[in-house]
Amino acid sequence: MLNLIRSDNFETEVLEFKGIVLVDFFADWCGPCRMLMPIIEELAEKNESIKFAKINVDESKELAEKFDIRNLPTLIMFNNGKVVARKIGSLTKFEMENLLKNTKV
Repeated sequence: MLNLIRSDNFETEVLEFKGIVLVDFFADWCGPCRMLMPIIEELAEKNESIKFAKINVDESKELAEKFDIRNLPTLIMFNNGKVVARKIGSLTKFEMENLLKNTKV
């Protein structure tokens, strides 16, 4: 399941979460973001130990600025509130699986 994160719930949903959170910074108008979404949704169903979240940069501009989001999609992986990985651009399913596998601790 994908959680929609906004500025008002980012701290509790991501920074205070005990474990791994993959955050997808996206926009509705972004073609590569739309191509990546089904892959993220599929992996979210298969990886219950990881929390999957998305942030619409048009609706949460302050979060986009805070994490210096300049290109979409941008994926940021957090572990216990700390950034542990960052990927920019659309990824294949294989690349996404490797990101998840290599970031687990």
